[in-house]
Amino acid sequence: MGHPPPSPEESAIATNIFVRHRNALLTRVNLTGLYTTYYLQMAEAGRKVDSIQDEIFKQMFAAFVLHTCSRPRNEMVAWTVNLQEPLLNLFATSDNAAGTAVGRVFTSNVKPGSANLFYVETVRGREPARRSVVEFSGPDMFAAAEKFYEDSEQRPARFFDLGNDDFALLAAHPDCDILWLRGMETAELRSLAETETLVPLEQRTYRWICGCSEARIFKVLEAAMRENPDALFQGEEVLAIECPRCGVPYHITREAMEAHLARTQKK
Repeated sequence: MGHPPPSPEESAIATNIFVRHRNALLTRVNLTGLYTTYYLQMAEAGRKVDSIQDEIFKQMFAAFVLHTCSRPRNEMVAWTVNLQEPLLNLFATSDNAAGTAVGRVFTSNVKPGSANLFYVETVRGREPARRSVVEFSGPDMFAAAEKFYEDSEQRPARFFDLGNDDFALLAAHPDCDILWLRGMETAELRSLAETETLVPLEQRTYRWICGCSEARIFKVLEAAMRENPDALFQGEEVLAIECPRCGVPYHITREAMEAHLARTQKK
């Protein structure tokens, strides 16, 4: 199966605001729309996670969307988090040019390790991909993202849960008032417009769109089908496979794969 594009009410509008005199960027977003689409796709796919896994993913995804919105418009970003307790892999990816973001939780076949690992890959335009890996402690994804900023971005940042699916990122820019940023409390951030000069910069809209399709799944399976179709299908006529980016299930018949190979050979 594929998935239809989300409706406008299932999108998220993120806002970038410059805090004048403090030299910091404030990014805010409400994720109700994207969370709704995420839950709908989980239900359609018959996938479930427990409440702890769910909260960890939602927090990671909130930090991810805030981060990606604060980045240039020609960037694509991917985060992969390997968490040891609970044992999970978390994934999120975005395309700023297209205004899309998706993510998922992996609970099966997760390899245990000695530390939590946070992988970040960023592609800007046609430049080579930039990759970084950060170790962190505990299941708090905001703390993990803040450590990524300290270690990899080499500037401080703070992530805030403002309630009702509202989230905020406060990130240092050159000549930032670092003591002010590090000491920021959630209540103070909520009323920042009363104490600071805020300059709205831009708004961006994000939708939960992966871009996966049956045709793309065919391409993924193409080499294995050419090499050993019996091993690929393991005696079955239908292969059940999930998109690795968003988790949407596809059911690929052997007949359809054979027809795909026949079409590609004619080109």
